[in-house]
Amino acid sequence: MSVFIWAALLSSVTCSSADISASAWGRQHCVSGYCVTLNEGEVTVEAGLCVVIPCSFRTGDGFTPKHLAWYKCEVSEPRCGNPIMIFHTNNSIKVQSGFKGRVSFLEHDLSQNNCSIFINKLKQSDSGSYHLRVIGELNGKPDGFSFSPRVTVYVKGLKLKPTVMIPTLTEGQQATLTCTAPGLCSGSVPQITWTWRGAGGTESYITGNSTDFKTENLTAFTQRHISTLTFNPSAKHHNTNVTCMISFTGETITEETSTLNVNYLKEVKISGVTRVKEHESLNLTCSVESFPPAFIVWKSLTTNINPDNGTNTDLYNDTGSATLVIQNVAAEHSGQYVCEAKHLDTFLTVNVNVTVTYKRNLQITGNTTVEEEHVLNLTCSVESFPPALIVWKKLSTNPNLHSGTCLYTGSATLNIPNVTAQHSGQYICSAEHLNTTVTSYVSVTVTYLRQPLIIGNTTVKE
Repeated sequence: MSVFIWAALLSSVTCSSADISASAWGRQHCVSGYCVTLNEGEVTVEAGLCVVIPCSFRTGDGFTPKHLAWYKCEVSEPRCGNPIMIFHTNNSIKVQSGFKGRVSFLEHDLSQNNCSIFINKLKQSDSGSYHLRVIGELNGKPDGFSFSPRVTVYVKGLKLKPTVMIPTLTEGQQATLTCTAPGLCSGSVPQITWTWRGAGGTESYITGNSTDFKTENLTAFTQRHISTLTFNPSAKHHNTNVTCMISFTGETITEETSTLNVNYLKEVKISGVTRVKEHESLNLTCSVESFPPAFIVWKSLTTNINPDNGTNTDLYNDTGSATLVIQNVAAEHSGQYVCEAKHLDTFLTVNVNVTVTYKRNLQITGNTTVEEEHVLNLTCSVESFPPALIVWKKLSTNPNLHSGTCLYTGSATLNIPNVTAQHSGQYICSAEHLNTTVTSYVSVTVTYLRQPLIIGNTTVKE
């Protein structure tokens, strides 16, 4: 049979003596007209908190109650041969020093027959059995009566933890954490300390912030003790631990540790090589450090990114990172790509230009046979990106043939006006593209016609 403990003291529900129903007082014990009603049995409470022992009494005929006293005996003394006084409604001199100021009478009007007491700042040494004695006059003469029923209280180490309330935390927005001490015990004002444990595991006090403490009076005997911590959350606080430590009288300590989740968003970053060769693979990863993880989407302003056309991969997800992979890239995959990151109600975009380098076959156009004194006009070109360097040369002559025949445009024209027979021969067009050089040869023939030449003696002997 357990002793009734007021809900206001142990479960944060405010109540008073008027809330206790007749059945809640326990079983009535009567001897010679002297009756006491309480929950005879055991109750287990925690150190640093408090306990209420509900009690009502009635005295016999001719007895006028003047005062009440409560006594404590060790649990090991079943007959309670050496009780100590823990409370007296009028005389505190005989009260054991360790209980002075810790025991309160809930109803000072004895005519209400309410003998309930309240004990706070509980210590493990408070464990024991408690009984009531009524002091007064019987037919005008001093008298008293001790009730034999007892309430046994066991005080164990504190296991109740503080309640930590954490609002939604957003980087750059001031926030307030709230820590409420367990129990609702008046007179036992605890010390509340906030500590923070960073990623390295080092515990420290939170600096550069403000704390506040307040006590809310719920009833005459119950209070709620609250500490608040106000600070500016940042990404460095995310996934770290904050601890609220409660220190009660008698070196009783309890604490609660909570992990902080801070909403934050860093800048979007794109990694990977944006310049790739034709037929190789394009692999770009878009990521953003944030909490909660951002939703990432890849888009192209020029190319249809579709898993069905081979330009696929992890194009969108909500892990804060998405990868764009295009196998066997072609020239048409060049262009601008966009990474979009959605984080809560915020959208961020980053553009990246993709360049596909390529080179087609070298081509020479124009007539390679030309009449003397006419114009030789040959064009050497190669489709590529970036544009190739085109150089015209003629075998047997090292110098470049003509200004304008060496161009970074992917095309160069060899133009020789008024050609002569000496311009016949083999010409070379070379195209330098990145670290590769290709050449093409062409033979030029200059045709010409001279005046007839008659050789020999026009005078001969008969």
